[in-house]
Amino acid sequence: MKIHKIKSGNVNCYIAADGDSAILIDTGTRKYREKILKKCMEFHVKLIVLTHGHMDHCQNAAYLSKALAVPIAMSKEDMNLIPDNKTQHLSAKTILGKMVLAISLKSFDKDSLESFEPEVFLKSGSNLKAYGVNAEVIELPGHTNGSVGLKIGDKLFVGDALMNMFYPTISMLYTDEKLMRQSAMRISNMGKLQIYFGHGKMVENRAWIKGVTK
Repeated sequence: MKIHKIKSGNVNCYIAADGDSAILIDTGTRKYREKILKKCMEFHVKLIVLTHGHMDHCQNAAYLSKALAVPIAMSKEDMNLIPDNKTQHLSAKTILGKMVLAISLKSFDKDSLESFEPEVFLKSGSNLKAYGVNAEVIELPGHTNGSVGLKIGDKLFVGDALMNMFYPTISMLYTDEKLMRQSAMRISNMGKLQIYFGHGKMVENRAWIKGVTK
């Protein structure tokens, strides 16, 4: 299994490739669509997986799905974000979190998201072997209602269920703080893993909530 990160501004997209099969994890923003498509063309991408429905992670979903002729997978719980990213209310507590929230809300207002229809709906226990990659779906609600992670071997792709924009931490923005913290604890309790974020560099798994051990 090989992982290829496509850095798209401050957003990370990933191609997970196993032999002649690959999946794309998240799709970035419109500005980087050609860069992402060019990288995808190096592989036989069979599925686009969205970790959640926020614009910076799925703005190119419709475009790339058409260009690559592949289906889109996401949680049903985030379907209401496709027409309007403000459907699920976001909150933040920290100063940095409030700064990121203000920038995010501004982008939701001024930008647009091309509508798309997912063909695959993700939930805990699902596996993507049918698309050539042994990836286990982990539900990680809190940042959004339908946030999911993908466990591929000793690697966990968490989207924004955890963040590393400034430093590794629990999600600074959340629809449901209690669920977000529970998801962070769930990740901690999964043991030794490499954590791949939607924003920032990979780190080793750790106790994300004080008092919780791996």
